[in-house]
Amino acid sequence: MIYLDHNATTPPAPAVIAAMLPVLSGVWANTSSQHGPGQDAKRALGAARATVARVLGCKTVEVIFTSGATEANHLAVRGLLAAAAPGRNRVVFTSVEHAGHLRLARSLAEAGIPVDFITVRANGTLDMAAAAALIKPDVALVSLMAANNETGVLMPVAEVAALAHAAGAVLHVDATQFIGKQPFNFSTCGADAVSLSAHKFQGPKGVGALLLRQGVALVPQTLGSQERGRRGGTENLAGIVGMAAALDLLGDVATQAIRLATLRDVLETGLKQALPETHVWCQTVPRLPGTSYLRFGQLSVDVVLQRLDRLGVAASSGAACSSGGSEPSHVLTAMGVPAEEALAAVRFSLGATSTLADVNHLLQTLPPLLAPLLHEELLTAP
Repeated sequence: MIYLDHNATTPPAPAVIAAMLPVLSGVWANTSSQHGPGQDAKRALGAARATVARVLGCKTVEVIFTSGATEANHLAVRGLLAAAAPGRNRVVFTSVEHAGHLRLARSLAEAGIPVDFITVRANGTLDMAAAAALIKPDVALVSLMAANNETGVLMPVAEVAALAHAAGAVLHVDATQFIGKQPFNFSTCGADAVSLSAHKFQGPKGVGALLLRQGVALVPQTLGSQERGRRGGTENLAGIVGMAAALDLLGDVATQAIRLATLRDVLETGLKQALPETHVWCQTVPRLPGTSYLRFGQLSVDVVLQRLDRLGVAASSGAACSSGGSEPSHVLTAMGVPAEEALAAVRFSLGATSTLADVNHLLQTLPPLLAPLLHEELLTAP
């Protein structure tokens, strides 16, 4: 199997599994217990927290461990909103957030909380004029993703942070797709809170974190004494150790980004040469190095994914949470892409395990399968 769906999830690194096994088998006590085994577990938790803080450029007190980015997003949005000053009750999202995050936005609106959405341009980039018009002194919180999970487009975090802070609001950033793929430092990113999930950078599923800038008020959403009272519940120690190990393995992210961008460019150039009907979205704007979002004419994504599966290639229709559905991507819709084109969207996302041999195999085997279908599509087009 050639795995080209790293934006959905990544294979856990062998070193991550190796780091977790001793914890599962020998350091399994509750970190809140006062006895010896509990203190061993507490020390392991502290060491993992220190690694996370070092790699991500934050203080240990700024790390709140969660079950993943979805929980971290909910904790940030609901917790920061609940802690906002009187008169600040509006929340601003972007129109291209992850589908799960938009569901949170809708639930807030249904509860009577004013919610607004910053639009994007046709090339997938954020409309900063629209952002400036929406981010006013009544805003409690602005929440945006650092990089789009479908198109890979990078969002202007520093610029939005400046707008939010000038209006007296706080900024939450969903960095689920960003961390591990682009250099990141919490102390300089401009955000007040940042969400991440370990399984996006070769860590285990079911664990993540919210980085919360020291001094920023947050009302906990799950009560308990853990995580300095900010997130109750016994910590997933093995998962946390695995996440720390995965972050420690990242090394020089900038160099890895160059490698992935090169592979992505080879893939896109080769597909366009072999299949001129190929269209790549957001190719001319800053985007994640390993993300390629494209269509082959207007061939249904289901047809393309079936052919890929025959070749032993794993890809997706964009957002993993909506793959297999008949609705067009909300991201492409927000960009003004017609439904028939959006329903043809295929996402290839490369990662740490991707190689030039993988890309070359795809270029050699996929075009011969799709060319007859594209020819038939042209013949039957009205």
